[in-house]
Amino acid sequence: MSTERRIAVFVPNLVGGGAERVVVNLLKGLVAKNIPLDLILGNAEGCYLTQVPKQVRIVNFAVERVVKAILPLSNYLRQEKPYALLSQMNHTNIAAVVAKELARVNTQLVLVEHVHLSVAKSNLLRGNLVLPFVKLLYPRADDIVGVSKGVARDLEVQLGFATGKVNVIYNPIVDDALIAKAKAPLEHPWFQADSPPVFLAVGRLTEQKDFSTLIEAFALLRKQTIAHLLILGEGESRSELEALVRELGIAADVAMPGFVDNPYMYMSRASVFVLSSRWEGLGLVLIEALACGCPAIATDCLSGPREILADGKYGALVPVGDIEALSAAMLKTLHAPTKRDLLIERAMYFSIDRAVSEYLALLDYIH
Repeated sequence: MSTERRIAVFVPNLVGGGAERVVVNLLKGLVAKNIPLDLILGNAEGCYLTQVPKQVRIVNFAVERVVKAILPLSNYLRQEKPYALLSQMNHTNIAAVVAKELARVNTQLVLVEHVHLSVAKSNLLRGNLVLPFVKLLYPRADDIVGVSKGVARDLEVQLGFATGKVNVIYNPIVDDALIAKAKAPLEHPWFQADSPPVFLAVGRLTEQKDFSTLIEAFALLRKQTIAHLLILGEGESRSELEALVRELGIAADVAMPGFVDNPYMYMSRASVFVLSSRWEGLGLVLIEALACGCPAIATDCLSGPREILADGKYGALVPVGDIEALSAAMLKTLHAPTKRDLLIERAMYFSIDRAVSEYLALLDYIH
């Protein structure tokens, strides 16, 4: 395979997050097709670094901020001239456009947008700073991809594009490795035979994930039935959430053990999975839960959950921030869960193979 057919993937780092996990999955899928790959990192750090396939060449710019990666990336493009550059996330995408223009190369530039920009900008100061650059620079890319229909349509509105101009490629999530990890043995007292049902949530402990609403909904449910709530993830809201758990008097039934390498073995054994987010790009963990056969509930946030659950066919959708509705849906799903084989079948729509094929078709890459 000629090195001119090399595909490069650009991301700031591999610190634990949904977009970073998607990058690793995409690399695994491309490696399986024997495509030469470079992973370009602003800084080679993060828990997913060890999961990068050994066949992938890692290019580390060792910079703390993405803006400082512009000149090194431009030099890389000029010297290596990869067939395509897939850039991930808006601030990285902005840097990628500038770097390509400086390099003056024919490398195909594809920008992948992971967030519903109009929602994220209203919640994050950085979002307000990013949007003018997105409007200025995104149109200069060869192609733009949204990770859900909601993300793509929102981006078209933000950029004044015609409907259909932004491509939709769902994130690469499900493969045999995920299914195998779901079957790993789990030593946890809450998952022993005859233990009370366990509600599971997975994600960073941040405002976006709105675990405070989930905890309050669980407290309401706990007045009606015996159950446990397990939240896997780490983040800046930990102390605030722990204080809420104590205040509600449910500390014995709520656990937040932090980030875990294999959340799938919990998903395959939990009674119900809950996504309580205020906003999402797609909602990877919701798909992963379905792939593990776990009945699921999600907030009807922008965007992703409604697409994943097919308007409620594969799990309940509740209004964002509605404690009573979430609690009621949790109780109802506990007593009338969707069949596991239906959930697993739905999750396969979001396979790594499917996403890789769609990216290669977009790039007109023959291998």
